[in-house]
Amino acid sequence: MGESNNLQSNKKSKEIWQSVRQNRMAMVGLVTLAVFILIAIFGPILMPFSTQEFGGMGDVLRPPSGDHLLGTDDMGRDVLANLMAGARISLLIGAVATIISMAIGTLVGISAGYFGGTVDNVLMRLTDFFLVIPWLPLMMVLAAILGTSIWNIILVIGLTSWAGTARVVRAQTLSVKERQFVERTLSLGAGNWHIMWKHILPNVFPLVFANTVLIAATAITSETTLSFLGLGDTTTASWGMMLHYAFECGATGLGAYWYYLPPGICVIAVVLAFTLLGYAFDEILNPKLKER
Repeated sequence: MGESNNLQSNKKSKEIWQSVRQNRMAMVGLVTLAVFILIAIFGPILMPFSTQEFGGMGDVLRPPSGDHLLGTDDMGRDVLANLMAGARISLLIGAVATIISMAIGTLVGISAGYFGGTVDNVLMRLTDFFLVIPWLPLMMVLAAILGTSIWNIILVIGLTSWAGTARVVRAQTLSVKERQFVERTLSLGAGNWHIMWKHILPNVFPLVFANTVLIAATAITSETTLSFLGLGDTTTASWGMMLHYAFECGATGLGAYWYYLPPGICVIAVVLAFTLLGYAFDEILNPKLKER
């Protein structure tokens, strides 16, 4: 029985990977994201960057040259090294915040859909609160209260971006719990948490996975927004902090395009990659969309 399940799982994984390879949106998003992940891993090793080491006065806002391929910033630091260090921080914040958000959203959605009644009402009213309240002011308030360290920023983004996932997962759970295999498992005496973990979660996981990729784009955008507004961690390099400092020093007015364009383009490229992957996986994993 176990070997049969493993074979089916491997077959399904191969089918999904084959579908990904045939989907142009998925491949464009995957390749783009892979490039940025490689930059985040190896970039800071090849070109170390420190927020505390400044260049000389003659190096301030120098345009791109052989010595500095993307020029220097307002403190004489290499923009390319800053950009690669920022990739690591921005992607780290996006990934961890997404995991927190999806864990909360999945738990709330499955619990609300499976238990129903009072549990459903309480959890959905809490979800509605996070859906209705403007996310940016809420994140700004939480970031100001908790502080601007990188882990506080991750926590703030994770705690404010789970509501949409909870709604989607709840709707799917309501459908799955009415299926015959769930009723049979209940009649055999299985506990609620066993059913939720072993039977409900695997059936809603494709939906959770597709939504996770889209939430990652939102998390990176949120980090960029908070950092640009001055609520990011000033001791670390991120694309949002680069944009913040570029705006503060008046790089746009000085014509120092090499300072603010690269981080802006990187944010757009990564968000676009996650968005393409999200729509592609939704199309691949959703049978109805796949038929269309």
